[in-house]
Amino acid sequence: MNQQLHAALSALDRAHTLHPSTHLAQFARGEAANRIIVGGQGVYVEDSLGQRSLDGFAGLYCVNVGYGRQELAEAIAHQAQQLAYYHAYAGHSHEPVIRLSERIVRQAGMGMQRVYYGLSGSDANETNIKLVWYYHNVLGRPQKKKIISRHRAYHGSGLMTGSLTGLPVFQQAFDLPLEGVLHTTCPHYYWNAEAGETEAMFSQRCAEDLERLILAEGAETIAAFIAEPVMGTGGIIPPPQGYWAAIQPILRKYEVLLIVDEVVTAFGRTGQYFGAHTYQIQPDLITIAKGLTSAYLPLSGVIVGEKVWKVLEQGTDQLGALGHGWTYSAHPVCVAAAQANLDIVERENLTGNARETGAYLQAQLQEHFAEHPLVGEVRGVGLLAALEFVADKQKKQRFLPNQGIGAKVSAACLQEGLIARAMPHGDILGLAPPLVISRDEVDLLMGMLKRAVEKVYSSL
Repeated sequence: MNQQLHAALSALDRAHTLHPSTHLAQFARGEAANRIIVGGQGVYVEDSLGQRSLDGFAGLYCVNVGYGRQELAEAIAHQAQQLAYYHAYAGHSHEPVIRLSERIVRQAGMGMQRVYYGLSGSDANETNIKLVWYYHNVLGRPQKKKIISRHRAYHGSGLMTGSLTGLPVFQQAFDLPLEGVLHTTCPHYYWNAEAGETEAMFSQRCAEDLERLILAEGAETIAAFIAEPVMGTGGIIPPPQGYWAAIQPILRKYEVLLIVDEVVTAFGRTGQYFGAHTYQIQPDLITIAKGLTSAYLPLSGVIVGEKVWKVLEQGTDQLGALGHGWTYSAHPVCVAAAQANLDIVERENLTGNARETGAYLQAQLQEHFAEHPLVGEVRGVGLLAALEFVADKQKKQRFLPNQGIGAKVSAACLQEGLIARAMPHGDILGLAPPLVISRDEVDLLMGMLKRAVEKVYSSL
């Protein structure tokens, strides 16, 4: 694309598009960057000015099978020609969704029973909340309505899902969080552990904090606990040792449903098919989205466990048809994309690649950054990783917020040809490359990352 066309498109974009997570005034005035992506292949994307970048964040943790997969495009086109749309209301169905649902339930295991479809992780978590409230109402527990999330969690940008999110940037000036949403301890050992506390001890304290919150509010009012197996947008934070083993008995004790938000972790990213498999979690409901189609088309889902499913059946026997639905639930073209995508995940063993190449990435990050004076913590699992930057490594002293070190490192990465995300809570650089990434590409990524970190460090 020539400079003239790029400039014309950029002007139209600034004049007419409202972009998410963007400084709107700066963008409209032309002060903030405007990058127009025109194509991609494998782990790379290319923009309108011809700049090629290794996408170290897979879009938004979602393009798991990489860019430019023709088999996905062909599956989408074939389904659009055969049946572009029909609704899923009142028992209507089509073969692609029937086969996809069976596949997801089979791969999940863990007593999962049915899948309800939407278009985004946000709407899937809205569905989860409604199902949780319905569940307790059918069982005669009308006071059980409150949902407990965690500080720094990310569960969406809707009204209730934005309330569940535990990041102030997604709530300020939106009158969020809404009533009925509570937040408990963020399980980030590096910042939140007390002196002399082991990971196991810290995990136990997180569980005790949760129990205290439940008792303070009244267990009869607590409906569900929602959590990501690995915190994503809050900083890519794997759980400390023993965390899930300590948390789950508390939930069972007080009859609190467990919603496991696997929007980021499902379909191989942690090195197992589901994050719940990685951490031995027994969910009542599972949220899926991103990796379901590798974002080639929008599709999300709620996987309903046996305990909840039985009560949903009971509820409809009492009350009639379930009064919940989206126009695009189980959209056949999106479902066809999911089937083609999961075929690739299985055929190319991308879960295994996330485990093995992911272990290589984690080892390389530890080798090159664990002792770096700018880096307080290197953390991750599978093909999810983060670097946390600190002003003083020995004193564990943070940078001032206006210094924007994470954003500076992200910008330096882009100059080197690497897309890595500055996370919105602290000076954190996140990595979540496509699951197709090779060791050679990890080496390229590491070279660019090292140069970027050194550039920022030398400027301080």
